[in-house]
Amino acid sequence: MKKFRFSLDSVLTYKQQVLDAVIGEHALVLAELRAQERAVEEAYRRYAEHNARYNEAKFEGLTSVEAMSFETALDAISLDIKREEQKLEEVREKERQKRDEVVEAKKETSTLEKLRENKVAEYNHEALKADEAFIDELVSMTRTQARLEQPQQ
Repeated sequence: MKKFRFSLDSVLTYKQQVLDAVIGEHALVLAELRAQERAVEEAYRRYAEHNARYNEAKFEGLTSVEAMSFETALDAISLDIKREEQKLEEVREKERQKRDEVVEAKKETSTLEKLRENKVAEYNHEALKADEAFIDELVSMTRTQARLEQPQQ
């Protein structure tokens, strides 16, 4: 019997390459997400440090100009926090979209792989039937030949 050949092998290979590419893109977006999470944490840390210095300065006594300077800096850091959090939400949405692409690519690939497995099983079943038929034919021919070669009594 001829060797098994899956007619959609080239499509399956292409889909696997697409899946690998999308998984790689998703990994990059995940790295971007982690970096943005760190940026948000850093902004909150800066705000907390600056606020602590402001509270110390208030305790020790400070001029109104110094107080305004601290408050302006805290407002600026608050704006940074909002910008970083907005970026974080955008990156999270980007990650969700990439994850959906990965899921879709996996579905397409697994569908083709399952079809290939079914075709291999079908091919193996047909090959087994062909082998059995060949063996039956061989046994039948051997018996027939043995009868013909047996001397008549």
